[in-house]
Amino acid sequence: APALDYFIHNLLSFSLATINVMTKDSMYHALTYATILEMQAMMTFDPQDILHAGSTMKEAQAVCQRFRRKSTVAGSFSNLVHRQGVEQFTEEEIHAEVCYAECLLQRAALTFLQDENMISFIKGGIKVRNSYQTYKDLHNLVQSSAYIKGENYSHFEGGVKLGVGAFNLTLSMLPTRILRLLEFVGFSGNKEHGLRQLQEGASTHSFRAVLCTMLLLCYHTFLSFVLGTGEGDVDDAEQLLQPFLKRYPKGAIFLFFAGRIAEIKGNIDEAIARFEECCEAQQHWKQFHHMCYWELMWCFTYRRQWKMAYFYADLLSKENSWSKATYIYMKAAYLSMFKEDDYKPFGDDEVELFRKVPSLKQKIAGKSLPTEKYAIRKARRYNSPNPVRLPVPPLEMMYIWNGYTVIGKHRDLTEGILESLNEAEKALEKAPASDYLGDDQCVIKLLKGLCLKHLGKVLEAEQYFSYVFMNEKKIKYDHYLIPNAMLEQALLYMEQGRREEAVKLLETAKNNYKNYSMESRTHFRIQAALHKAKSSIENGLQSSPSMSEFQRSKSTN
Repeated sequence: APALDYFIHNLLSFSLATINVMTKDSMYHALTYATILEMQAMMTFDPQDILHAGSTMKEAQAVCQRFRRKSTVAGSFSNLVHRQGVEQFTEEEIHAEVCYAECLLQRAALTFLQDENMISFIKGGIKVRNSYQTYKDLHNLVQSSAYIKGENYSHFEGGVKLGVGAFNLTLSMLPTRILRLLEFVGFSGNKEHGLRQLQEGASTHSFRAVLCTMLLLCYHTFLSFVLGTGEGDVDDAEQLLQPFLKRYPKGAIFLFFAGRIAEIKGNIDEAIARFEECCEAQQHWKQFHHMCYWELMWCFTYRRQWKMAYFYADLLSKENSWSKATYIYMKAAYLSMFKEDDYKPFGDDEVELFRKVPSLKQKIAGKSLPTEKYAIRKARRYNSPNPVRLPVPPLEMMYIWNGYTVIGKHRDLTEGILESLNEAEKALEKAPASDYLGDDQCVIKLLKGLCLKHLGKVLEAEQYFSYVFMNEKKIKYDHYLIPNAMLEQALLYMEQGRREEAVKLLETAKNNYKNYSMESRTHFRIQAALHKAKSSIENGLQSSPSMSEFQRSKSTN
């Protein structure tokens, strides 16, 4: 599809103009137009983009509906096939089914984008269920002998693989309590099957190949990090990306993924260069620069270059509307890491900025963002006339975005962050007693535990994690620390082959704690860890560490 090609070549408005003329008469034009707007929304998180993409996808769905087989009895595609047999359908009607299912799926994805809590995803339940069922039927159809390949069958099959892959991958990541609810109404998700379908879809000669590739890149470089334990396959992502980088050397989307892969591997210099190159590649689509600024902010955080990180948080707070509260919170967080004699740009003062955070709360489609709620909770302590400083706010937010998995790849980065945490701990010891002391001590212990784990000091790390949940009663505000410390301890146990202990701890973290900051993100991570622990127990994939390995790990501590 030339329009997708233009889009990848950074010619967004040209791409949309090319298709727009046909959107009322062609289901593929309507779907592609809406898909490009949805991709824009997914990358910008801009509330207006999200709403615009949603209404355009609804229009596309109406266009697809016109081409679907008419049924006198209200019924699903399944019922029609069951009653009339698939041979009664024209090629156009079969294509209309896959396009219609894709519209429903993409509308459900937009609902999730507005709020990480899966409940809203399920509330779009009837959309999701119809879409899921249609994909299941189409998948069975592709495999059956009754299916006769038309001249555009590759686009049809590509569409089926995209939908089946997306559903299986998404469902396999869900927390168990939600999955049980969904299984009750006929859903099931298999991660391996999902990845396989998307890989096959990415290698077909269909215009959806690029969408399958992007979804896989998104999974390996983002979803598995933010909503998992960093289990994405970076090598797979790199292999997928290479041909597209060759074909679109200046394609901003692929340069961005190249930066993200370098970042995950801990190659921060290369990541910074890629993100900067991505910003230079196109000027038309400013929001795309903002995605790069967000990643650049973290890259400089990993290197403890607070002024550069502050610079990008400041740019975001001025130019991007995703979450002013989060950006202002990050600006204040970086300022709080400056040394006494450091010059503070724009005369900004972190106390004033922290105080502004709650007033910037916004709602997207009636929902406020989890990160924003977290920032507002953390900033509350600055409301009093004598505020108690947050000890290491950027390093704590870095945990929420799973940054310790990144610095863990580089000893010097990890040692640097540990040094900052040790300084904060010393400052805390000298500070006057406050209501927040227990919370602040536990924050530092959790983050130090992560650094020590990556430096191979396993026993020390274990002591730090267990300190947090053993001192649960000391924590008055940051209740999210307890289930997260249990999660980290469990991941440590898994590395040592202590899988049963890990599962026990994960189940406790999952079942015994409610209503804390970033809860659904923690549940996603617990689910990913449980999935890994249980499948390795069932398959006996990992043998327990040998005695000599255990001695070795003790001697390195």
